[in-house]
Amino acid sequence: MPEFLSQEWLDLQTKYAQELPERPEVSARLQYKITGGPGGEVTFHTVIVDGRIAENALGEDANTEFAMTLPYKEFVRVAKGEVDASALFMQGKLKVVGSTRTLMTLMPMTQSSQYRELTAKLSAETDY
Repeated sequence: MPEFLSQEWLDLQTKYAQELPERPEVSARLQYKITGGPGGEVTFHTVIVDGRIAENALGEDANTEFAMTLPYKEFVRVAKGEVDASALFMQGKLKVVGSTRTLMTLMPMTQSSQYRELTAKLSAETDY
């Protein structure tokens, strides 16, 4: 079972995301910074092409369009499907830098039933 926020976990998320429906025009380069975790801060980036994750890797991406910073315990809640990231943004727990247009483009994908199913499947196979 992959450990949460490990490269193995990111790879499994990428694998499952291939099952998502294609969404032309939904493409972005995202970066996440997760703070306050058991192993310290974790940074990873995600590349989405046509509504599917094409790349997911630990480390920074110099070409990111959108960066998010949030506390570990809140990201665990997002990963488990307990809370939507947009709710955390509204509460000020999720900090965003970059294109808000990109954020709006991704919302139909991240709020879809297929994405929620992917989140549940991944969470069931994750060691938190």
